[in-house]
Amino acid sequence: MNTQTIQYEYAPGHFQASEPSVYSPEMLDEGEMILNMGPQHPSTHGVLRMEVVTNGEIIVDVVPHLGYLHRCFEKHAQSLPFNQTIPFVDRLDYLAAMNSEHAFVMGVERMLGIQNDIPKRTEYIRVLVAELNRIAAHFVGIGTYALDIGAYTPFLWLMRDREHIQRLLEWLTGARMLYNYIWVGGLFYDLPVGFEERCREFVAYLKPNMVELQQIVIENEIFIKRTANVGVLPLTVAINYGCTGPMLRGSGLRYDLRRVDGYSVYPELEFDIPIGEGKMGTVGDCWDRNNVRVQECHESIRIIEQCLDQLLGDHKRTRDYDPQAVVPKKIRPKAMDFYARAESAKGELGFFFRTDGKSDVPVRCKARSCCFHNLSVISEISRGAMLADLVAIIGSIDVVMGEVDR
Repeated sequence: MNTQTIQYEYAPGHFQASEPSVYSPEMLDEGEMILNMGPQHPSTHGVLRMEVVTNGEIIVDVVPHLGYLHRCFEKHAQSLPFNQTIPFVDRLDYLAAMNSEHAFVMGVERMLGIQNDIPKRTEYIRVLVAELNRIAAHFVGIGTYALDIGAYTPFLWLMRDREHIQRLLEWLTGARMLYNYIWVGGLFYDLPVGFEERCREFVAYLKPNMVELQQIVIENEIFIKRTANVGVLPLTVAINYGCTGPMLRGSGLRYDLRRVDGYSVYPELEFDIPIGEGKMGTVGDCWDRNNVRVQECHESIRIIEQCLDQLLGDHKRTRDYDPQAVVPKKIRPKAMDFYARAESAKGELGFFFRTDGKSDVPVRCKARSCCFHNLSVISEISRGAMLADLVAIIGSIDVVMGEVDR
C-alpha cells in the first residue's frame, strides 16, 4: 500500500477565519470594544452566547451565537415511527410540552385524514392540558424575567403556583414536564377521577394570585422603568423576521393561530387576544411583551373553565369512552408534503412532513421553531440601547434553547 505524505500550510489568517466570531478588533472604530455575554444559565439560558459590540455603554451591534444542546430532534424524527417521536417533541420547548405535542399530533392526524374522527371529549381534554401548560410556561417566562432584572419574590410566587399545575399534570401523566400524553388519534389515558374538580379548585386559587402578580410586577414602578421604552420591536420588523406569539402580539398585531386557524375546539370557546398597546411606553417594548403574557394567562384561565364545563357537562366521562379508540395501529400516511402548525406558548410551532406512502417513518421532518425566529430579531431591537438593558431585552423574548437548537 502506497502512502503519500500531505503537507498543510497554515497561515495566521486561517485561524482568524475559523474563529467563532463575526467581529474582529480591526473592524472596530475608536472607542468600541467587543464583549461576550454568556453562555451562562441565568439570562442567557446556558448555551446562548452574544457577541456584543459597544461604544461606552451604548450597544452598537449584537450577534447571537446559539451554541448546541445536541437535541437532534429532526434526525430522531426521520429515524423513528411517528408515534415514537412524540417523546422527542416534548423536549423542544420542554416548558410547554403539551402544546408541542398538540401541534405535532394534529399534523399527523390530518395527513391520515382522521382529524374529524377524534371524540369531542378528547379534544376538550387536549385543550385543557395545553392551556394549563401554557400558563405554566408563561409563569416561568414572567418569573425568570422579573428575576433577570432584580425582582426575586415574584419568581418564588410564580414557581409556587406553577407547582400546582405540575402536580396536576403529573397526576394525569406520571411525568412532571415531558408527558407523551397526546397521542396520534387520541390520548394516553382519560382524566383521573376527580381531576376536573381539582382543576376548578386550582382556578379559584389562582385568580386572586393573578391580581397580586399584576400589582407586584406589571404595575411596579421600578419594573416599568426597566422595561418601558426598552427593546422596542416595530410591527413591520416583527413581521419581516417571522416573529410570532407574544413577541408579535406585543407589537400590536392581534394574530393568534387558535383564532386564525381555528383548530381543535378553539372556535367553540370564548377568549380574547391581548396585544401591546403602549400603555407604559411604546407599543412593542419589553413591558408590552411581558404584559401580553400575563394577560394570556387570564385568557387561558377562561378557556380552562369552559373546557371543565364541557367535560363535566355534555362531554362528561362515560364507561364507553375510549381515549385510544381512534389511535391507528400503523401510521402510514400517503406520499405528500405537509405542514401543520399550532399556537405554542412562545408562538407558531410548525412541523413540515415529507412522506413516501410506504413507511411509518417520515422521509423528512422539519420543525419550525418560534423561539428561533423570535431570537433572530435581537440585533434589531438592541442597537442603540444601554448595555444594562440587554438582559431585559433578552428576557422579554422568552426563548427556550431546546427549541432553538433542533
